[in-house]
Amino acid sequence: MTSTSDLEQLAEIELKKEEEEDGEDFTDAPSAPPSTTISPDLSHPYYDVARHGIIQVCGDDNYGRKLIVFSSCCLPPSHQLDHRRLLEYLKFTLDQYVEMDYILVYFHHGLRSGNKPSLKWLREAYSEFDRKYKKNLKTLYVVHPTNFIRIVWNIFKPLISHKFGKKLSYVNYLAELREHLNFEQLIIPTDVLRHDEKLRAAQKGGPPPSVKTPPPRPPLPTQQFGVSLQYIREKNRDAVIPPVISQTVSYLKEKGLKTEGIFRRSARVQIIKDVQKLYNLGKPVNFDEFLDVHVPAVILKTFLRELPEPLLTFRVYNQVQELLSVESSLRISRCKQIVEGLPEQNFIVTKYLLCFLHMVSQESIVNKMSASNLACVFGVNLVWPRHGSLSLSALTPINIFAEILIEHYQTVFGSRCLPAQFCAVHMMQRSHQRLGCIREHTQVAESCTSTVWCSVVTRPRATMKAIFCERER
Repeated sequence: MTSTSDLEQLAEIELKKEEEEDGEDFTDAPSAPPSTTISPDLSHPYYDVARHGIIQVCGDDNYGRKLIVFSSCCLPPSHQLDHRRLLEYLKFTLDQYVEMDYILVYFHHGLRSGNKPSLKWLREAYSEFDRKYKKNLKTLYVVHPTNFIRIVWNIFKPLISHKFGKKLSYVNYLAELREHLNFEQLIIPTDVLRHDEKLRAAQKGGPPPSVKTPPPRPPLPTQQFGVSLQYIREKNRDAVIPPVISQTVSYLKEKGLKTEGIFRRSARVQIIKDVQKLYNLGKPVNFDEFLDVHVPAVILKTFLRELPEPLLTFRVYNQVQELLSVESSLRISRCKQIVEGLPEQNFIVTKYLLCFLHMVSQESIVNKMSASNLACVFGVNLVWPRHGSLSLSALTPINIFAEILIEHYQTVFGSRCLPAQFCAVHMMQRSHQRLGCIREHTQVAESCTSTVWCSVVTRPRATMKAIFCERER
């Protein structure tokens, strides 16, 4: 039986062997952070570690779980990095997301004898990551594993629970990640991309697997996911609020407002796929059948994430990134300006959604979902860049922006007047002045808070499909 010390020595030998085999792929200098990342501010509490781009948060996976990436090739030589600080920074990052389901992606390529943390460090790291960190980790993807990884796994196997071990998934080629993750959101260092190409080119027994996605099929007339708001509106009798949003919001208002951790938990992957298929085929969806209030919550996030253009549009991304340079006292008014600049339909859908999220935040004593917590979940699903991926540093202004929209909903959305074709306020304002809202025939407005009202016209001959109004104090 091989002792732990023998395995450790074997691991060191294997790593050096891998360096020799890869030759030119290994240099003393770490890989530069991907060009899509934004350098952290000098005031960042872990700037000395964060500036290397070793750890990145890349939005959500296909099922609404936060995606966190660790890139070994970005590790500088050991004498240039305090590995204790690295561990603290990793915990600092995870602490923001461990209360919700999340995914870890570990890019192994680029780990060298000169930059790797010690096995003692790995033991300390595993022992410090208590149940708080492990329980909501859904999968740990190890990309481009080598014999070194397998030897290290054998060293740690006695310490690792069977349940945690089942969360480990080896990924030999980047193309395999497409089946599980939103590949376009991943922040992948150039060295890792190059290494993947080399592995695929060297693969025997046929051509290397393609990393290109097949050409998209024309959407079905009933398609709801992955198509534009305009397409959905045209195919759904001119409904401004997409059916997926209106139906999930209505269900969650009735049965999910007091659910602890709503929007933080994932649902069974197959159920989410089945519900998406039903929607895309134009078939009715009854969420009661699934006996899980997290299903409509995940479906709502998935719908937003799969829009070809984010709900708040690509144009807003740079404006949001500049929010940190705005004085705190002026940020609410700046957010108001950004939102009021949205195209008409985007504004209406955003207002409808944020009205609901504000309503959820009002129950935070019970559901634990404050405006800040909701912002962490929804920010990356409301705005993202046209090109490239979201970096960890880019998340801060996005979360601040989303939190302001939720917490200060009435102020941000209160004054923009909608055109007559959307609200027809002039038709019925007087007869409903006391109620503080507008109704279209038999449609009854639903209250989001004591001062905010949302109304959606879902049927017929009405040319006005959405109505929003405020009851002024």
